[in-house]
Amino acid sequence: MRLLLDTCTFLWIIADASPLSRRARDLFRAADSEVFLSAVSAWEITIKESLGRLPLPDDVERFIPEMREAHGIVSLPIDEESALHVSRLPHLHRDPFDRLLVSQAIVHGLAILTPDPLVTQYPARTIW
Repeated sequence: MRLLLDTCTFLWIIADASPLSRRARDLFRAADSEVFLSAVSAWEITIKESLGRLPLPDDVERFIPEMREAHGIVSLPIDEESALHVSRLPHLHRDPFDRLLVSQAIVHGLAILTPDPLVTQYPARTIW
């Protein structure tokens, strides 16, 4: 299965945190899963860290790639098709990061691992 991690899901996976659902954890760990972290999430984490809202144990420029690689997560760049697809989404969610994640999932045929009830209302496959 091809999975796109929501930003919070990525953070919970690398911290092995309890908010992560059993199903999400199992799918993430499944040998046949290909797991992606969008550059959108890296951008969101960077912004929150710079505002002091998300303390990290290391410099963000090292932390994100090191954690991604340590957990076998592939980087997904932001592409023009996904960025333009945002215009086709209904205005259910005001968060631009989540809207772009939804677009990337639709354009690239990925399922989003997310607990966000607003994201589940979009025409993208979501799992939690």
